[in-house]
Amino acid sequence: MEAKAIARYIRMSPRKARLVVDLIRGKGVDEARAILKYTNKRAVEPVVKVLESAAANAINNYDMLEDQLVVKAAYVDEGPALKRVLPRARGQAHIIKKRTSHITIVVGEKDGK
Repeated sequence: MEAKAIARYIRMSPRKARLVVDLIRGKGVDEARAILKYTNKRAVEPVVKVLESAAANAINNYDMLEDQLVVKAAYVDEGPALKRVLPRARGQAHIIKKRTSHITIVVGEKDGK
């Protein structure tokens, strides 16, 4: 059984958010919390929120044990980009893309062996 949580339209480049998400993939939820606590990146805040939401979904909706939860999948997809115009020399205009991200985290119980 798996539980997941998604945060959509986060105003952050997917490339930068992936750096943080890659740190916690495959780790236990408690270990992932500890890693994120000491990671100095702006993307940590939304990733922690999604991780906590996925863990809460697993505990409340699927009756999983909190100490058995593992991050099964964690990925960041690109959302729509906000397009802005930056004036340049000689009347030109350059497009600035302010990118957004969709952060998804899937948690499940450890495989008992």
